[in-house]
Amino acid sequence: MLGQRLLPWDYGVRNLFRRPTRSALTFGGLSIVVLLVLVVVGFIRGLEKSLSATGNPNVALVYALSSAADIENSSIAAQTPGLVSASVEGIRERNGVAYVSPELYLGTRMQTAQSETPGMGLVRGVTTAAPLVRDRVQLVEGNWPAAGEVMVGRLAYSKLGVPEEDTAVGQMIEFDGRQWSISGRFAAAGSAFESEVWAPLADLQTALKRQDLSLVAVSMESPAQIADVDLFCRERVDLELKAVGEADYYASLQKHYRPVRLLGWIVVGLVAGSGVFAGLNTMYGAVVGRIRELATLQAMGFRRRAILLTLIQEATILACGGALVACLLGLLLVDGLAVRFTMGAFMLRVDSVGIAIACGVAVLLGVVGALPPAAKAMRLPVVEAIKAI
Repeated sequence: MLGQRLLPWDYGVRNLFRRPTRSALTFGGLSIVVLLVLVVVGFIRGLEKSLSATGNPNVALVYALSSAADIENSSIAAQTPGLVSASVEGIRERNGVAYVSPELYLGTRMQTAQSETPGMGLVRGVTTAAPLVRDRVQLVEGNWPAAGEVMVGRLAYSKLGVPEEDTAVGQMIEFDGRQWSISGRFAAAGSAFESEVWAPLADLQTALKRQDLSLVAVSMESPAQIADVDLFCRERVDLELKAVGEADYYASLQKHYRPVRLLGWIVVGLVAGSGVFAGLNTMYGAVVGRIRELATLQAMGFRRRAILLTLIQEATILACGGALVACLLGLLLVDGLAVRFTMGAFMLRVDSVGIAIACGVAVLLGVVGALPPAAKAMRLPVVEAIKAI
């Protein structure tokens, strides 16, 4: 019997083209909602990836005990690298060179030659031992900085809030009362280092009139040997040092930024919820204009369940189509977009997780947005609905 069957699949599809204006507006609105969800998820995923990519499980960070977890406020003696090298076993070596990197790290005002106002940047004073310990850092353009020069991470421009061309090789950058020439640009596999400016340690100490260090990064043969560095710091109480694995340090930062990530997921929920309500309004308008059509289908013998499934089909097709467009725009316009943050800068990531969440939200918008108005229309008596204008 006719009442035992569902409506043909192409009936719902053809209905979308019978009302092209309404369908196009609904399609555009759903695409915007899904794109907003994709942007927020991309922010969360980019932040997580930046922090997880920065920590090396074989590297120990030695810094001042009094600075707690804020390395920028750390100040340790200049002879600390030599003491660590001489006292701790298991440090990686190559050709007699220990993988020990003395570093001076701070946030300071920086200004490029083209910018009108300075921005807050991150500078790290390093020696040629830094690439041995920071093995993900790769020079992608130019040369290692000599005296009076710096090299910049590929996201340093975003942290400073300037156009990317302002940090090109050969440009000038000013901080701490000195002009520095940019000698090179580097990448670091998406880690937080990419938002930093690296200067020769001796030059930076001279500019700052400081002889101390912020930290010492030590590369060990295995993660288990980081405990030996920690033991050295505990034994030398006179130095007031603390040692922590770099991976553990940035994992703690992830916990620190957990409220930000939680807020991001709340925003995802709010955007999805607003999209559901927008879908409800749109579907109510669409269903009200089709009451006679739906009643006629019931008079022909189609069950309300079959008609309800057709309405859900139409809404879900629109939502999934909007999700495909939103994901395409996300991959083209959002993925890899650099954003500033307190820890530096990172790239938005549109990955498989973000796409899966966006598509899930789209299906939710289609199904949940169609159910209430369709159910309301189905409750009207057939005779009364056929007489409706």
